[in-house]
Amino acid sequence: MAFRDSFKLATKSAIRWFPGHMGKGMRQMQQKLKSVDCIIEVHDSRIPLTGRNREFRHTIGGIKPHILVLNKKDLGCKDKSVYSTVAEKIKAYENIDHVLYTNCKDQQCPGIRKLMPLARDLIVDSDRYNRTNEKDFCVMIIGVPNVGKSSLLNVLRNRHLNKKKATQVGGVAGITRSVLTKIKICEEPLIYMIDTPGILEPKITDDEMGMKLALVGCIPDHLVGEDLIADFLLYYLNKNEMFGYVDLLGLEKPTDHIAEVLVSGAKLLNKTKTIRNISSGGKVILPDVLSVAQYFIKHFRNGGFGPINLDKDLF
Repeated sequence: MAFRDSFKLATKSAIRWFPGHMGKGMRQMQQKLKSVDCIIEVHDSRIPLTGRNREFRHTIGGIKPHILVLNKKDLGCKDKSVYSTVAEKIKAYENIDHVLYTNCKDQQCPGIRKLMPLARDLIVDSDRYNRTNEKDFCVMIIGVPNVGKSSLLNVLRNRHLNKKKATQVGGVAGITRSVLTKIKICEEPLIYMIDTPGILEPKITDDEMGMKLALVGCIPDHLVGEDLIADFLLYYLNKNEMFGYVDLLGLEKPTDHIAEVLVSGAKLLNKTKTIRNISSGGKVILPDVLSVAQYFIKHFRNGGFGPINLDKDLF
């Protein structure tokens, strides 16, 4: 069966999301840069090359030491050879020398263990300008929404200070809405970290880039539409000959039609909804395709299809 070789949206409005707090957050980040020694940028390892906000390059200006953390490595990639390939590509195109893979669910993760010592060494070796005489180190954590910035801050705080979480986290984009005050992360040396809201580019012009961001949860599902996100997931799985969804949703064979997938899944999972027939006044039972779309997406996000790097065709 021939499957789609590209994914196009009928309208681009679904992948535009730049709430007011994002613009405000960017301005606050710029204002706080003078009190920061190092930048830690967090991104989702499932999309290591896609969707990072290019405005950050202008915001941080290349002056401060910069570490890129690719989080959720348990969901993105377990092949360590890919780590070096991605790091080399990022270094070549963006001149970022330091790339770490992390899993915030695991305090013993090598990336988590290396992060603060690396930040300390980079700060010590850098020109701190107006902060030369300051005894404490200050790190700003940045990134697009829902990539694990607050989770990373909390796991570092717990690891180095044995403290409970200092900032709210959640699996929905947009939890952190302002640039917070400094939060202590480490005593020896004394390191503070500033959490910031996830900030996307004001306009996402590439359809597939926008849908990748939506699929991993960087844009709230309801703003894009779960049916559209599910359709993109179907497109990606077919393109990469990953047909685990066939058994998952009770299909006889792979298909390129999301309606067929969702209706089949509704039958298998017994997902229905009752609506009123306007003309007859009676009730009609229909397949609840929205619930199935949510189930399909959640299965991907929880790693049900295995670790997936959505950017592997960009290597």
